[in-house]
Amino acid sequence: MNQWQPVCSRQAVQAGDFFEFSLACTEPEAIEGDDTLPLTGFVFLHGHTPKAYVNKCPHMGVELNWMPGRFMDIDNLFLQCSTHGALFKPGDGECIAGPCQGDVLTALDVRETEGVLEVRLPE
Repeated sequence: MNQWQPVCSRQAVQAGDFFEFSLACTEPEAIEGDDTLPLTGFVFLHGHTPKAYVNKCPHMGVELNWMPGRFMDIDNLFLQCSTHGALFKPGDGECIAGPCQGDVLTALDVRETEGVLEVRLPE
């Protein structure tokens, strides 16, 4: 059974905000791709529901954000890869435009325990 990692208080994530965190994976190969960079993730609210993804574009394994906390496109509708401009649906991580169209971001299960958001570590 996978472990849960606390990432932030529920109050730290408000509508429109993104909270970035390092994943405490014991095995770097838990996520496919280049393992030379530390594995990070981000959590945000999709409507009122916390969502979390590994911060890694499926095309080349680069981090999505172009600045800390900046993940959305200019219209604030889609998650956007800063390197290739790929667009991902926030609700399910599906790439709808760009070089990885049809691929998906690696979602992380999220739960709230006593006011703290936790993510399940990848296998």
